[in-house]
Amino acid sequence: MILLDDVCLKLASAAGDVNILRGISLAVAAGESVGVVGPSGAGKSSMMMIIGGLEQATSGSVEVAGADLTTMSEDALALWRRDAVGVVFQSFRLVPTMTALENVAMPLELAGRRDAFARAERQLQAVGLGHRLQHYPEQLSGGEQQRTALARAFVAEPKLLLADEPTGNLDGTTGQAIIDVMFELRARAGTTLLLITHDRALAGRCDRVVHVADGRIVGDERRLMRSAAAS
Repeated sequence: MILLDDVCLKLASAAGDVNILRGISLAVAAGESVGVVGPSGAGKSSMMMIIGGLEQATSGSVEVAGADLTTMSEDALALWRRDAVGVVFQSFRLVPTMTALENVAMPLELAGRRDAFARAERQLQAVGLGHRLQHYPEQLSGGEQQRTALARAFVAEPKLLLADEPTGNLDGTTGQAIIDVMFELRARAGTTLLLITHDRALAGRCDRVVHVADGRIVGDERRLMRSAAAS
């Protein structure tokens, strides 16, 4: 599902070039869940942005869901993301002038799906918001807004879900409920999950935990466990 080979990201600044990623190589199988941990500024979110086609790598190869992202135009990347990738951010990023139902239906409407609203309603029911279809984001709690964002991310049945600190704006109890819903949805759909989090216990719910520091992958727990078992 994901194949990064020696990916580097260098951004210009007033003080000179800044190396954000320094030769990231990562392979993730279809249906796998991977937690990505590391200190702030380590490059976790930048890696996710490259995997989602939202940032262009300076060098290296990026293949995701069967597509070579390094050769695609911005328009082609937008269409690819629409069909292949769901994204959930720490900030909910809902359109404030749209109801929950309209927010979730939007990706399907853009794709020309005639059943957009019927599918959106089913997805909102799946996250426990069947009674909040016509409510606007400001009328929803933080947990309800993130459930709406999850419904929107899953409504097009993406091959890959990217989640960047999805509980960062929520209290512990609400955040745990959101994570339970997210894992339930991805298990039901067989979606590949890349989860960025500062919470190592949360990352531990994934099949694999990748550690990032200073723009490099410095640990991969599943590989280490396999190596230990083999020895």
